Amino acid sequence: MEPLLASSLGQAHLSHLPQRPPVNLSFQDLSYAVNIGKVSKLILRSVSGEFQSGQLTAILGPSGAGKSTLLNVLAGYRVAGASGLVNTNGEPRDLPRFRKLSRYIMQEDLLQPLITVQEAMSMAADLKLGNNLTRNKKAVVVDEIIQLLRLGKARNTTTERLSGGERKRLSIALELVNNPPVIFLDEPTTGLDDVASSTCVSLLKRVARGGRTVVCSVHTPSARLFAVFDHVYVVAGGRCAYQGAAAGVVPFLHQLGLPCPTTYNPADFIIEVSSGEYGSHVDQMVSAVENGRCQRWRNYAIEEAVHQEMDIEQLNSGVVAKHNYEYESTGYQQFQVLVRRMVLQTFRNRDYLWLRFGLHIFIAVIIGALFNNMGFDASKTIYNFGFCFACIIAMLYTPMMPVLLAFPQEVMLIKREYFNRWYGLKPYFAAMFVSRTPATIFFSLLYLAIVYPATAQPMELSRILMFVSTCIMVALIAESMGTLISSTLSIVNSMFVGPVVSVPLMLLSVYGIGNGDEPPPVVWKLARACSFMRYGLEGLVAAIYGAPRPDLVCPADVDYCEYKNVKYFVKLMGMSGISYWVDISVLFVMLLAMNLAAYYLLRQRLSPNYAFRAIKLIGRFIKNKMSVSH
Repeated sequence: MEPLLASSLGQAHLSHLPQRPPVNLSFQDLSYAVNIGKVSKLILRSVSGEFQSGQLTAILGPSGAGKSTLLNVLAGYRVAGASGLVNTNGEPRDLPRFRKLSRYIMQEDLLQPLITVQEAMSMAADLKLGNNLTRNKKAVVVDEIIQLLRLGKARNTTTERLSGGERKRLSIALELVNNPPVIFLDEPTTGLDDVASSTCVSLLKRVARGGRTVVCSVHTPSARLFAVFDHVYVVAGGRCAYQGAAAGVVPFLHQLGLPCPTTYNPADFIIEVSSGEYGSHVDQMVSAVENGRCQRWRNYAIEEAVHQEMDIEQLNSGVVAKHNYEYESTGYQQFQVLVRRMVLQTFRNRDYLWLRFGLHIFIAVIIGALFNNMGFDASKTIYNFGFCFACIIAMLYTPMMPVLLAFPQEVMLIKREYFNRWYGLKPYFAAMFVSRTPATIFFSLLYLAIVYPATAQPMELSRILMFVSTCIMVALIAESMGTLISSTLSIVNSMFVGPVVSVPLMLLSVYGIGNGDEPPPVVWKLARACSFMRYGLEGLVAAIYGAPRPDLVCPADVDYCEYKNVKYFVKLMGMSGISYWVDISVLFVMLLAMNLAAYYLLRQRLSPNYAFRAIKLIGRFIKNKMSVSH
């Protein structure tokens, strides 16, 4: 064995971590099917197996054999369409409780950007350990895990500057903070070179020796890496073709009349046999291991070595411990940590801040120049009304578009952290709103500080406050609408749906303008009442033209100014009965409703309830019917 690997197989002793009981995972007759149109495709076919604590298990198989599907089902990441029995320590698995004590590290290394390794680990410790440990003990835990996974040199490096191997090790380190007894990894060596793969696998074995059940899917490991795994589970065509020790693969195949060449990688050979390159031997292999039920090859030269290397004292203390596996930190603690992380990321994203700063100034200068000195000009009252409408549009698009572009990617991060029990969704959503709001208010004020005086609007404190508060409310609602849309859709679909939905909102906001107080049809009146831009526009008109305000000034070179009288103009616009306080109250209610709807959709995306699943199932059925008919 290589020195690097040999030096890494000691005990993974981590002080101060909460003690967890060992969890042995077994499954019988596990099947998984997906519906493709009217056809149901069976991916897993009644497979059985057992993964024990203290062992590093590799799931192997040809592409499309069902490795990732098996991992997803065992981790509880995919449960719809699965059947069979999954046991933990001989008892039927309690899925909600199992999700709390297991962690799933997915193939793509999704890490929070713009924070260092040390900061990411410290925040993970605050979220996962709560008040169970003092700050000094948390620092010791973080330092021990960083040293264990050899991230000391990258301690002060931001996550986006890490190498592929460092990113993978950090993903593992973040999940070790609260000592989970079960860890799943989807192809942890993919994209890594041989040295980085060796380091990653050896560290996973060291983690397993601490009494944890570590299961990972691996794509064609080298012979050196293959020899490191304690237990191997081979999947072929959705069935179990081998289960047992890595050292038992060659004798197993030799017994079936398939001798592995001396210089050949046993992992490559059994995958090639499973894919049919040497003839149809899959049925013979599946029968030999009884589709995973047979344990004959499990004890092939590994049991004694595993028990000798495991931390027996840690396991014994864990057996008698009882845990409810709820969040270790309170909702308020989670909120504090998440706000701190989000604010830190916002301030470090300087390119984005400067771009947003420049764009707001650019838009403000353009609009200020287009409507320059029109506020008191009675001959240009209509144009000044257009200025109010332009402000509403600016407050709609500038906060909404960045959210549509960035939040779908952030949802993937939330999905990983939420599934692995970092925090609850309520603290996260509250932290997101609180961390975003100051920046939205600041950039809105920056825009208004330029356009309001440039267009010669009334410089009365009450009117300024009314105008500013209305614009800020519209901006916050637009940002929340972006969150609502992008919490369910991909980046491409969000960028399409957002602007398209905004068009009818803009049209409805000006529907009926110029018809005086003549009420529109009931249908259009109800539709207009659903547009928050309408209330924003009414709020701006109330701020600028609300009573008491004297007649506007008609320029000397203009013979007649039709809209000199403010009251007459407001009546012509169909807004004679508007009230600023009613409009701002409705905007506040809409802001609350928009955020509640966004929270609901995000929650359903992360953990859908039965009603939401039924709706999606009906939608998928209709879509399949339409595709078949065409």
